[in-house]
Amino acid sequence: MDALKTVDRVIKDADAALNDTSRTMRNSPVSEVLSGALGAGAGGAVSFVALSSLGVSGLSAAGITSGLATAGALVGGGMAAGIAVLAAPAVILGGIGVGIASHHKMNKLISEKMAIYKEAVAKQNALLKALQHESRRDKERINYLKALNNALVIAIRDLQYDLGIAA
Repeated sequence: MDALKTVDRVIKDADAALNDTSRTMRNSPVSEVLSGALGAGAGGAVSFVALSSLGVSGLSAAGITSGLATAGALVGGGMAAGIAVLAAPAVILGGIGVGIASHHKMNKLISEKMAIYKEAVAKQNALLKALQHESRRDKERINYLKALNNALVIAIRDLQYDLGIAA
């Protein structure tokens, strides 16, 4: 089921990309998936070229087996090791793509958390002022403002921890 959710998210992102020409991988909610696919595709292309050009040239049975054997010999193995050698670029480049996308996503998350933190602090300060000015209002209103303040205190504490801000 989780795999289907990922596919569904990619399909929805593709639809959004078709309708929004300013959309890029940077603002895509599935940028990690796309970066991994891009890297794996590039690595697959490198492996395909290596397979067809190592050993006997071409993609015939003789070409493929000799290409795998030649690639495997690079690490002291045979054809089976050659499969791993030729798969390595796709795996490595796919991992790099996911890593880069994760880094950008993490930076964006930190920026968003900082903005929310500042907004929460401002709202809490406004609530504290409102509590001072409305101290003679009905108890229900005061309890409501206090509950909001308590929720903001917890949120601010959590955001401070996440952002490494001393309390």
